[in-house]
Amino acid sequence: MTDNEIKNLISEALIAKTFAYVPYSNFRVGAALYGKSGNIYRGCNIENAAYSPTNCAERTAFFKAISDGEKDFLAIAVTGGEHNKKGEYCPPCGVCRQVMVEFCDLDNFLVIFANSVDDYQIFTLKQILPYTF
Repeated sequence: MTDNEIKNLISEALIAKTFAYVPYSNFRVGAALYGKSGNIYRGCNIENAAYSPTNCAERTAFFKAISDGEKDFLAIAVTGGEHNKKGEYCPPCGVCRQVMVEFCDLDNFLVIFANSVDDYQIFTLKQILPYTF
């Protein structure tokens, strides 16, 4: 991915974060998933008073993409949290990482932890989940 594509994906994740429904935790998370088609799918976390129906931003983005017929992905940018201090990122939870494994190449799919277009780190899926189910 080019630097411009990475920054655009992060910008989309930041936009997605603004739509989070978080009346219980106030912990907003946004994700932007980049499909091989060139399409970007946004997701935000959506809480529920019963907690278990809550859905993470990353899974929301994946499920939107898959329900639209996209099943090949290049990268995801994830941004979230209450404070977004430099260097403090919001990595995907274990369930979201396992969903990524279902649809992505471990060695080539990029996971971008970001606070802004200038404050981010890039990992491969294998780096953040070396032992998959």
